[in-house]
Amino acid sequence: MQPRARSALLSMVAALLAGCATPAPPVPAPEPPKTHAPTRDEATAAAIERVLASDHRSAEHRARDAERHPLETLLFFGMTPAMTVVEVWPGTGAWYTEVLAPLLAEHGKLYVAPPAPSPSDPFITSTRKSFEDKLAAQAAIYGKVEVTAFGAGSVAIAPAGSADMVVTFRNLHTWMSLGAAPEAIAAMHQALKPGGILGVVDHRGDAARPQDPRATNGYVNEEFAIGLIEAAGFELVARSEVNANPKDTKDYPQGVWSLPPDYRLGKRDRATYEAIGESDRFTLKFRKR
Repeated sequence: MQPRARSALLSMVAALLAGCATPAPPVPAPEPPKTHAPTRDEATAAAIERVLASDHRSAEHRARDAERHPLETLLFFGMTPAMTVVEVWPGTGAWYTEVLAPLLAEHGKLYVAPPAPSPSDPFITSTRKSFEDKLAAQAAIYGKVEVTAFGAGSVAIAPAGSADMVVTFRNLHTWMSLGAAPEAIAAMHQALKPGGILGVVDHRGDAARPQDPRATNGYVNEEFAIGLIEAAGFELVARSEVNANPKDTKDYPQGVWSLPPDYRLGKRDRATYEAIGESDRFTLKFRKR
């Protein structure tokens, strides 16, 4: 075969092969990373909602649900009806105890640690008695609650290492005023199982102002609170703005107690404080290390 013919033949074969070749499939673009919103525990949410609607709660207490957000707060902490929970310093009205006691009565356990009796302090003694009387008057609801104590050297808020969760609402500033914050945080750490959860809500201070170690105006800077609690053996898990109130300017004559529900200034500027509403509050979730 002549060289020219051979060259033509090779060109024809190359063209035929090129026509038969299958083009490579396009490389698919990488999928964007998937984001998963935290799943809400619907069974627990339904159980909390049933308690919130229960007749044992006064109309006054129900009215504060819009400011205190108990459903969202407890779900954020991760509470379930099967947990062992400690509530520290429930307050005279037992506002959260009214929710926690029936929620945990069937499958869980609730310890409540009001201030320890103090013969030298009639106010603390009467406050604790009022709380105990409230529980005794409604044994069907509170009969399974175990009342312990915190204060005056008593730190056994629950058996050591027994609790899945400890919660405290608007108390850190009071412990700071008493110089008892480290002792209180240590007691909560002791009560929790390893990996147990601590849920804390308190009045959030102005981050631009130095923290008063005694929190005399009732406000606690969020970062100060985190540092104080982490120093006691906790790690911060998450923060929530569910109890935030941007209208709170935190600069009132009687501190946070100028706001509702206290209205410490009486009728003076009451409409102004009523329009602001309850305080701006941080809501923090910690884990015991």
